Amino acid sequence: MNGRWTTGVRRQVLPNGLTLLIQRDASAPVAAVVTHVEAGFFDEPDRWIGISHVLEHMFFKGTARRGPGAIARETKAVGGYLNASTTYDHTSYFVVLPSGNLAQAIDIQSDALINSIIDPDELARELQVIIQEAKRKLDNPSSVTHETLHEVMFDAHRIRRWRIGYEAQLAGFTRDDLWGYYSSRYVPERTIVSIVGDVDEDEAADLAIRAYGGWAPRPGAIDPSPTEPPRRGVRSRTLRGDVTQAELALGWRAVPPLHPDSAALDLAAAVLSSGRGSWLYRALRETGLVTSIGAYQYAPTELGIFSVNADFEAERLPLVVERIAQELARLALLGPDATDLERARTLLLTRWARRMESMDGRAAALAAAEALDGVEFLDREYAALELVTPTQVRDAVARYLQPDMVSAVAYLPRDRGQDLSVDLIHRTFEVTELTPAPAHPASAPHALIAVPSTGTNTSGVRHTKLAGADLLVRRKPGVPTVTLGIYVARSTFDPPEKAGLAALLARSSLRGAGGLDASSLAFAIERLGGTLSSSISLDWIGFSTTVLSERLGEAAILLDQVFSSPALGDQQILAERSLLTEESQQVADDMFRFPFQLAFREAFGDYGYGLPALGLPDTLPAIQPSEVRAWHESVVLAERPVVIAVGDLDEQRASDLLAGVFSRYPSRDTREESANVGWLPDVAPKSRIVERQKTQSALAMAFPGPSRRSSERYATDVWAAVASGLGGRLFEALRDRRSLAYTVLASAWQKARGGAIVTYIATSPDRETEAHDAMLVELARFVDSGVTDIELGQAVNYLAGQAEVDRQSASAIAAEILEAWLAGGGLDDLADPAASYRRVSTADVAAVAARYLRPERRAEGLIRGTGGGK
Repeated sequence: MNGRWTTGVRRQVLPNGLTLLIQRDASAPVAAVVTHVEAGFFDEPDRWIGISHVLEHMFFKGTARRGPGAIARETKAVGGYLNASTTYDHTSYFVVLPSGNLAQAIDIQSDALINSIIDPDELARELQVIIQEAKRKLDNPSSVTHETLHEVMFDAHRIRRWRIGYEAQLAGFTRDDLWGYYSSRYVPERTIVSIVGDVDEDEAADLAIRAYGGWAPRPGAIDPSPTEPPRRGVRSRTLRGDVTQAELALGWRAVPPLHPDSAALDLAAAVLSSGRGSWLYRALRETGLVTSIGAYQYAPTELGIFSVNADFEAERLPLVVERIAQELARLALLGPDATDLERARTLLLTRWARRMESMDGRAAALAAAEALDGVEFLDREYAALELVTPTQVRDAVARYLQPDMVSAVAYLPRDRGQDLSVDLIHRTFEVTELTPAPAHPASAPHALIAVPSTGTNTSGVRHTKLAGADLLVRRKPGVPTVTLGIYVARSTFDPPEKAGLAALLARSSLRGAGGLDASSLAFAIERLGGTLSSSISLDWIGFSTTVLSERLGEAAILLDQVFSSPALGDQQILAERSLLTEESQQVADDMFRFPFQLAFREAFGDYGYGLPALGLPDTLPAIQPSEVRAWHESVVLAERPVVIAVGDLDEQRASDLLAGVFSRYPSRDTREESANVGWLPDVAPKSRIVERQKTQSALAMAFPGPSRRSSERYATDVWAAVASGLGGRLFEALRDRRSLAYTVLASAWQKARGGAIVTYIATSPDRETEAHDAMLVELARFVDSGVTDIELGQAVNYLAGQAEVDRQSASAIAAEILEAWLAGGGLDDLADPAASYRRVSTADVAAVAARYLRPERRAEGLIRGTGGGK
């Protein structure tokens, strides 16, 4: 794999101090402009905690040339996606759009950066939105746990603060505060503009120099964080709240990104938690102790944090901590062997490549590297990962992840689980005896014989029709990887009393197949550069991976084994059933997913689209292993599968390799699907309400909508683009003008046998009724007055542009092919989606609004917060 990620990068420092980076990438007709400002949470004195994030919001609120909302609307009108993020060491703004509209993107972005007016009235309204965002974060158990960990770990450094800020301080920010921060931090010498895409470098440079060159230089204020004193000792904190599962975060002070040991700690995290063959996965997830677990090395500028995080049943806390301690002790004392390290390294480098596949991902990486130590740091970092040895990993873990230096936070249900005490951590991490390391799984080699294939090309996809399977192959150059999957349509839904049956089958299949146990299967695929995952939706199930391009054939053999000959032993199924049940319980803590789950159940009932694909806490325990095996035989193997491969490949060669694996499948045709799923609310709205001790109330509304195969789907997509997103009607009416919520959205939810139009808003409990009624008023406006020609044009241009943007990565193209093949109208859907959107008229949008947005037919799911968080 080529490690020269900066090849061809044009770097230019303008006379005013701004750094310009340009790299041409012709793998997709897309361009990204990333503006990286070296101002983040670390730059904020205590009187201004959260001000970086406030300023990020005000970036979109207008300049002398563009009023409130115009920046978002103009970006949408040229097919661009606009967003921003604030982190500890910088704030980043990015737009991704068709490369032909680069000039407009640079003009809009540079104006917003240089000429923000920070209007006091707009600031007052936006602060209320940000306060809602802060409350939303307090309702997220993972966010609360991890930021509390930073507070426990550090005594002086600014990373210990609740980074988004608290309501009282946020509400007190004035225009003078924002202007003081903006004028002293947003200066040319602290700004990097990174442009990546299918662009002419000279033209891009000329555009950027004209846009940014006139920005007056001025020195940036430096207000560094207080220095963190050294310390030793174990620290812990236990939080309790209205949560269903325990959250655990363990952390150690590590090293900053430029430290020589940084790469070794990155590899240590990969050995511990990357892939199903990782140490922590095998010790805790595979054995059923946790529903999820991960290890991370996070290093923003001047410090580093190594953390281990897990979700599990609260009663298991002592045992989970003990098992984590055992794996860390083994890594510190023995280190990984060459096999462990190469598995982890291959996964890490493949994921690195995938991060560089999108234009905005590469532009952001280039800017971040430039800010740290020059753009070439990107190549040095990659090379360092290639050279780390097992001894270096062991020594780094022993040096930094010491038992008497761990900090820990547990977030537990109010009435379950024991507190995480310092004494418990001390006793647990005093490992005196190592349990035997699991043996390295071995997989027998398989003969790979290519079979000459004949295919046809439709919409850029090569289709080879075998007796028992369809092969769909498309070349996507850019990075040397290929995304590969095998899928079958769900011609029938799970039995209502066994909801989650298909999901349990798919998850259990990953626990062993073709004579390989779970660990052997994981190692076999991860040595190819990918992890094996199941794909579970209400329209299909399947298995997929992304591997190095030259390992396509080997990956296909392993996917075939998982699909056609999973072990499905009682023990594997029961272990996965327990974990899946815990995951289904944990959905109740998700203030976004859970309201939709409630709404869909009211809309469709206890069947089909009314039940979540992953099942429910009261249906999963009823599923028996024999039923899972029977479902595999009678449903999955009876379907005609589709195999999809997209990536840096030769289409003929790839098709021949895949035919060599899948041509042995018996002849079968696609089975007829069950009938469309009906909508229940007819003459009166239906709602399902759950009360929780949360700081916000979250409301999802669902109306009937067209299916994925309906001719109305494009008009419904256009309606959603008018209604939702930055510059959308709902966003401006409910968020910008009334400051009701941080998150407001509308979407067209389209499936093979049914559909819905959905909306969502989360707000303070005292404004719940106002938000509910305001949402209905805004939806009624679409029925009463339709959309304007200007709104239509902006929405159509946005959707047409995003159709190109969405095809930047092989995995996204593979997903588009899958949806078209199994839930849509076939490969013809891929030909020119922009043309289908451009055929939509204002009358078409008005028609779908009148037909579907009928208030008496809505279904609602509401999580009613009491106003109290953790």
